[in-house]
Amino acid sequence: MQIQFWKYQGTGNDFVLIDNRNNIISPDNKKLIEHLCHRRFGIGADGLMLLENAEGYDFRMRYFNSDGGEASMCGNGGRCIVAFAYHLGIIKDKTLFIAVDGEHEALVKDEDSFVQVSLKMINVSGIEKGENHYYMNTGSPHYVKFIDSHANFDTYKNGKVIRYNERFAKEGTNVNFVSFNDEGIQVSTYERGVEDETYSCGTGVVASAIGSGFEKNKEHFKIITKGGNLEVRFERLDTQNINNVWLIGPATKVFSGTVNI
Repeated sequence: MQIQFWKYQGTGNDFVLIDNRNNIISPDNKKLIEHLCHRRFGIGADGLMLLENAEGYDFRMRYFNSDGGEASMCGNGGRCIVAFAYHLGIIKDKTLFIAVDGEHEALVKDEDSFVQVSLKMINVSGIEKGENHYYMNTGSPHYVKFIDSHANFDTYKNGKVIRYNERFAKEGTNVNFVSFNDEGIQVSTYERGVEDETYSCGTGVVASAIGSGFEKNKEHFKIITKGGNLEVRFERLDTQNINNVWLIGPATKVFSGTVNI
């Protein structure tokens, strides 16, 4: 069978998107999803998303890591699927959709060559503060560690050590490294499921901004990632509760095509 797909990227975090409102793809077909994400034998992507029907919402977002397993929330993926829904004509300049971690609002601004998406993330609570690190769930679990500089820093090597340590080996965690600069922060991320450094991670930069907010007493950060620039705004209620979290950045359609499955 031949199906149509679209390829999108959000600050270098890239995704295969499929309009699955007619249930053409089974979400249980882990082998197929892994194949489509394979960079040599498939289309190639950090993950795959299915856009599905959901009663009471504009659509449902289902996200799968490149290993084929259904995953927790992906912030850059959320921005890309909003742009996808916009290009399909499902939504206009705002939307309310449902994902694995609950409902999300988003605002869309068409910039011709890309779509600027402001995505409201879940409220964050239960933040763990350790020595030179924070641990929290921003839709996905994230370990945030501060470093002096990203110059010559090996995110893959250092991230893998934390992701597979005694605490996290079984369930996994995403690992973010943060350094401060004059404009805001620089963030690099080792993602579980992908099991590598990615160009950007939406839920990771949110966690990094929140952790940095405690360090710098701020609620707004401009963020540099390997794949481009993002912005995070939030409201800090106290040391354990963060509300009104917004992830802002571009989502770009790369290409579309058909593939035999």
